[in-house]
Amino acid sequence: MSISLFCQALLKLLVGAALVGLLIFLPAGTVAFANGWLFMGVLFVPMLLAGIVMMWKNPALLAKRLNAKETQKKQGLVVGLSGLMFVVGFVVAGLDFRFSWSSLPVGVTVGAAAVFLAAYLCYAEVMRENAYLSRTIEVQDNQRVIDTGLYGVVRHPMYSVTLLLFLSMPLMLGSLYAFFVFLVYPVLITIRIKYEEELLERELDGYRMYKQRVKYRLIPFVW
Repeated sequence: MSISLFCQALLKLLVGAALVGLLIFLPAGTVAFANGWLFMGVLFVPMLLAGIVMMWKNPALLAKRLNAKETQKKQGLVVGLSGLMFVVGFVVAGLDFRFSWSSLPVGVTVGAAAVFLAAYLCYAEVMRENAYLSRTIEVQDNQRVIDTGLYGVVRHPMYSVTLLLFLSMPLMLGSLYAFFVFLVYPVLITIRIKYEEELLERELDGYRMYKQRVKYRLIPFVW
């Protein structure tokens, strides 16, 4: 285990938790925001556990997941807009709680938390199936096409999972208005997939044949 990698991962987790907490609770005007604490727990506890498992089982994958710097200008723009979406969405959720703009049933909040956790399990499965996963769009040395498991259902199961994760976030926070903000994500991920597939077709052997075998990109029987 690399101590420096562990410290880097832990620091990113703590900084991320602090930033998300500020973006949610500061606009809410109080820490007595139950949905906010539910969201923080459901988001960061599994993230911590997943990081520990990767640290022991596959530190190389953890290092790739920590690298989020895009070298391609268009993809950097998509990542930047995604970050802006999170900031605006979390702030809106806090303000929504503060000023009671909208109200969602408890069942919706609980259901969203269940969907989030189920999606996180799928996230772990995707990482188990594909050791080449990174947070940036690239083709790595000796990379091969993965076409088993979830990759036999859709070509981009990681993005399918993040779609469930991100759209369940504002519902956990109990904010309909924040949900509308997060609806930007499907548009952004569609753009990202388009450019990623262009790169994979050019640089990854067998990807064109894989596209013929697995027809759907993101959602089975839809797209």
